This record gives sequence, C-alpha cells and structure tokens, in this order.
Amino acid sequence: MSDPVSSIRNLGPAMDAACARAGITSAKQLRRLGTDETYRRLLQTGTRPHFIGYYVIEMGLQGRPWNDCRGAEKIALRKRFDAIVASAHDRGLSELERILDEIGVIDRS
Repeated sequence: MSDPVSSIRNLGPAMDAACARAGITSAKQLRRLGTDETYRRLLQTGTRPHFIGYYVIEMGLQGRPWNDCRGAEKIALRKRFDAIVASAHDRGLSELERILDEIGVIDRS
C-alpha cells in the first residue's frame, strides 16, 4: 500500500480528502505532480483558492514547516498561485464574468 497524501509534512486528513476528489491518492503521486499541477487539479475539482493551502503543499514537498515561506520566496509563490488560479478558472469568461465568478455569483457547474 502506498503512503497517503497526509504522510507529507504539513498535510492532513482534509488534504487527503481534497486530493482524493482530484484523483490524487498517494504521496508519491503528489510528489510526481508537484505543487502547481496538484493545486490546479484541486481547484478544478471544487477546492476554493487559498494561498496558504498552496504554499503549505510547496513547503511540505520541500520538507519544511508550513510557515517557513517568507520574503521574495513568498512573493514568487504568490505569482505562481495567481497564475494557477487564473488558468484553472478561465472558462472564456469576460472580465465582468471573471469578477462575478471570483465572488461566487456565477454557477461553476
């Protein structure tokens, strides 16, 4: 049996469940996908965007405490996160529709 996602530092049962919904069922699979693709898949299966959740995965894959992300590294991760969120939710919406989607007015189904 393979190690669960929660065997990675900083990740717990909630991340196990979110990853399972995205078809990611093991720590090995998450490591192979990396932070960006894992988070993209989480977003595409209904996980609400949350920067801390994104960098917790990145820190865990590096074997670092979740709150070890600071300064320029955190700024660079924020840029990656914003790009992933934009690409995961880009469904050909107009700028107004994107804003409405961000605040939860547009149905994602």
